[in-house]
Amino acid sequence: MPKLWNETIESHRQAVREATMDAAAAVVAESGLAAVTMSKIAERSGIGRATLYKYFPDVDAILTAWHERQIAGHLHHLAEVRDHTDGPGARLAAVLEAYAQILAHHHTGAIAAGLHRGDHVARAQQHLHEFVRDLLTDAAETGEGEVRADATTDELTWYVLHAVAAAEGLDSPAAVHRLVTIILAGLRPQR
Repeated sequence: MPKLWNETIESHRQAVREATMDAAAAVVAESGLAAVTMSKIAERSGIGRATLYKYFPDVDAILTAWHERQIAGHLHHLAEVRDHTDGPGARLAAVLEAYAQILAHHHTGAIAAGLHRGDHVARAQQHLHEFVRDLLTDAAETGEGEVRADATTDELTWYVLHAVAAAEGLDSPAAVHRLVTIILAGLRPQR
């Protein structure tokens, strides 16, 4: 097949996948995870059920693909925050604030519990751990007193990731900011 034809087919396939994931997310938001069916996704997306089954074997596969897309978007956002912030200490603070805001605004209780399983989540958690560890390492190496030296970077990474998870229970940007301020204070050496 000519290159243009292949590109057209691939872009069509990607559009169908995206529309399917968007429709599934809309059904979840409106009716909850248990209400998602292939029929509802087909109706919402305007794509026939038979076509959906060509792309995804079942609802679980659609929701997993959607969740992978969400996680990738969050990780990309955190990388952009890092890349657009000057100074290791400021980068660490900005990324933690952005991550905490994501957790506060995208926490969906039972929905998240149902989706936060599988290899894609384990890979994302490993990536996030390495990402935060690298930020902490950079901040520690500047010698500007941003990161305490009485714990390993790995220990501090676990502290940060567990502490920032508390943002899931917060309901305002101000509360999230206060949480991040407390986390950062815990990273600094005691004087």
